[in-house]
Amino acid sequence: MKKNRKKEVKGTLPEEPFTDRTYRAMAETFSALSDPTRAKIIHLLCMGESSVGNLAERISVSPSAVSHQLRLLRQLGLVRFRRDGQSAIYALDDHHVAQLFMEAHEHVEEFLMGRREAEEQ
Repeated sequence: MKKNRKKEVKGTLPEEPFTDRTYRAMAETFSALSDPTRAKIIHLLCMGESSVGNLAERISVSPSAVSHQLRLLRQLGLVRFRRDGQSAIYALDDHHVAQLFMEAHEHVEEFLMGRREAEEQ
């Protein structure tokens, strides 16, 4: 027996289609989360600001690789940085990025839980 997992969507979406530019930007945003390294970086930045070196150490990736991923995330408007002396300190661009990440996590956990329950039956 399948549970009704339909939930009411928070907020409202306009009924009119978005522009192609908006759809492209939305697809690029979701695509940014498709890489596990970028997802780990976003997760850590949900907790607060961080330097490249700290991020690299926490996810066991080279600083060069972290910088590369941060550059892409910055180009997509998901993260921003500020200078602190010679260091660049990164943060999420705004609260929407954290919300998007948390919603994606909730969706994945519910999906995986449903899959586990189906496998147990």
